[in-house]
This record gives sequence, structure tokens and C-alpha cells, in this order.
Amino acid sequence: MSDRTTRVLQMTLNDLGHDPGPADGIMGKLTRGAMTDYLATKGQPDPGLEPITFGGAARTLDDIDLPKIGAQIGVGEDELHAVIDVEARGSGFDGDGRVAMLFEPHIFWRELGPGAKRDRAAGQGLAYARWGTRSYPSDSYPRLKAAIEIDEDAALRSASWGLGQIMGFNCKMAGFEAAREMVEAFAEDEEAHLQAMVDYIVSAGLDDELRRHDWSGFARGYNGPAYATHGYHNRLKRSFLKWQDIPDTLFDRTQEIAA
Repeated sequence: MSDRTTRVLQMTLNDLGHDPGPADGIMGKLTRGAMTDYLATKGQPDPGLEPITFGGAARTLDDIDLPKIGAQIGVGEDELHAVIDVEARGSGFDGDGRVAMLFEPHIFWRELGPGAKRDRAAGQGLAYARWGTRSYPSDSYPRLKAAIEIDEDAALRSASWGLGQIMGFNCKMAGFEAAREMVEAFAEDEEAHLQAMVDYIVSAGLDDELRRHDWSGFARGYNGPAYATHGYHNRLKRSFLKWQDIPDTLFDRTQEIAA
């Protein structure tokens, strides 16, 4: 791309509300970021990005990760075990080493908004207006990949991910700028899942409920107003009590704070 063409692009991005920095004809970090932001509003990935593969190192938690990360909000490993048991059945990856994921067509409907993309998704059975309209398949990845062909960002934002089953649209509450960034981090290491879950709990103001073992209050905030229908609060309590009977990993919080 010539300097002149880059300057025109920079001025256009600025007019569209995406700051590319000075119109200097240089395709630098600010200009690339502005272009990525603009493309995301259109549901298009940055052309400089490789297609997302969902493959990574898939490292599981170390025993110390739970007490170490739990200490950030004043809870132990038992509370965190309870949440990940209920949300992801204790594992952040599926049998193929991919991030545990559930694609939600009613969220995809909302994320796409009215228009040709939503019409296309609805025609393929990938989007519909209300939860519970149709049953879910045992493997969500085929539907997710088909949804990505329509709009990558909206598709990734429309699935729940990892140990904490964090919705892609909540990525910023979990410490990430974009859903793709969160998914790619999760593909590498369950520690990233756990840290994101704790960051989300804090962002959602649910850390007090978790410390108090207010399972109804926590489930209402984490799982939504229909939590009782699915018994989330009771399942959290049962899992917590189970882990209370299992010896904890030795962890010196004073050493962690000093570090």
C-alpha cells in the first residue's frame, strides 16, 4: 500500500470514528488497530490474522493455580472448584483438546442484529430469537465454524468458553479486548481460564457472594434469573461441600503477596 493510499485510509478511518493516529502514510500499530476495530464492527477479521483454529497447548491447571488465583479475591480452592465443576464439569477442554465451548444461537441472533447476515444464519439454523427454541447438539463446534463463516466476531461472542463458561461478549469483563483474544489465550492454558473467571467475577461484583457462600446470590448473578430452574445454587453448594472434605493444596499467601 502506497503512502498516499495509507494516508487516505487513515483519514477515512478517522472520519468513521476509529483513531489511526496522524495521517502520516505509515501503516503503524495505531493504524492497524483502527482498521481492526473498524473491520470488527462489520464482522470481519483483520486480514492480517490467520484463520482461528482453536488449537493450542491445552495445558491443564497446576494444583497451585486454584489457591494462588483464589487468594486474589479472598477465597480458597474449594469455592473455585465448585464454580468450575458446575460450569464446565471440571475441565476447560473437550476430548479433542479444544476449549470447552457452547454456542448459543439466540445470542448469535442478537449479536448479528437485523439484516442479511442474520437472515443467512437463521436460514442455516444457526440463529433464532429465543433460547430453548431447539435442542443443542453434543458438539457445538460445527455450528460455531459455520457461524464464523458469516461473522467471526459475532460468532465468538455468541459462545461460552472454558472452565468458567464465560460468554464471548463478556470478554472485556474477563480482561480481554476481544473475544478472539480470549479464546486464543484459553486454547493455551487453563490458568488463563481461571484468571479470566476470577476477573469476570470481580467485574460482575460477585466476589462478595462467593466469599459469603451465598450460592443463590452468586448463581443469580453468574447464571441469570433462571438459575433456580436449573438448580445452579444447589449444585454449587453440593460441589463446595464435597471439596471441603478434600485436603487443600498447601499455599502460603504471604509468600505470594511478597512476590
